[in-house]
Amino acid sequence: MAKLVPENHPVLHTIAEEITQENFDSGLVTKIIKDLKSALKSYSVDGFTAVAIAAPQIGVSKRLFLIDDQSNDRDALPCLVAINPTIIKVSKKTHIVGEGCLSLPDKYGEVKRHTNVTMRATDIDGNDYERGAGGLLAQIIQHENNHLDGILFTDIAEKIYTKEEMKKRGLSEAKG
Repeated sequence: MAKLVPENHPVLHTIAEEITQENFDSGLVTKIIKDLKSALKSYSVDGFTAVAIAAPQIGVSKRLFLIDDQSNDRDALPCLVAINPTIIKVSKKTHIVGEGCLSLPDKYGEVKRHTNVTMRATDIDGNDYERGAGGLLAQIIQHENNHLDGILFTDIAEKIYTKEEMKKRGLSEAKG
């Protein structure tokens, strides 16, 4: 079973490689997606729910992320596989949102994100698609794309809190 790599792992700080047709043909893409789902489902940290994960988070330097909301207490996010994603449009409007990350379980931050984005990507069957998103989904797409570019939310956060500070403030948020 795939496991999350530690925060200091080099793959989390480098630009991930494009997925190739050979990666599809060899079964690598299917294996990565299976490993991502497994890692996402096995994530368990007090008060936090896993919603998304990128290949670099399990030590795989490939441009692929998965959204698969593990919570039961809010409107479910769509299940989404994004291979070689590119954000092709962003709203002018931004906002500061709370954010956590599977790779940084003891940290939480406030990050400036666009309120809406449009992403172009390839799905698990090799078909290209475009997807617009707002709110939490837009935030997740930006967060996961950052992972593919070697950027952690703490690199761009306006404020960062430790787990202890979060408990004192009563903060709880989805992690990706």
